Amino acid sequence: MKDYKNTGAPESTITFDKVKIEAPTENIYKAIAIMSKRASQVNEDLKSELIDKLEEFATFNDSLEEVFENKEQIEVSRFYERLPKPTAIAVQEWLDDEIFYRTPEIDNDKLD
Repeated sequence: MKDYKNTGAPESTITFDKVKIEAPTENIYKAIAIMSKRASQVNEDLKSELIDKLEEFATFNDSLEEVFENKEQIEVSRFYERLPKPTAIAVQEWLDDEIFYRTPEIDNDKLD
């Protein structure tokens, strides 16, 4: 799992330079599609990681310990709420040139 806390992605909304975003593909729509797919991947990673951590605290009986366990679940949930949003992470990875992508029609032309 990648450490998404230290990605350098902004936690609040900021404006990005369109020229920098479209530079690798020379097409803003293609760049946005790539970042969108990466954001979906990041979201799935974070979701599965959160579910795994919350399942560690799952109990199947009622007891006084349940209140303590719920506090731990709340802390884990708050940690994930404070992380940058998957879209912000994807944009930052795109700008840092950390996303690998390929265009099948261009790659096939190179093979001929």
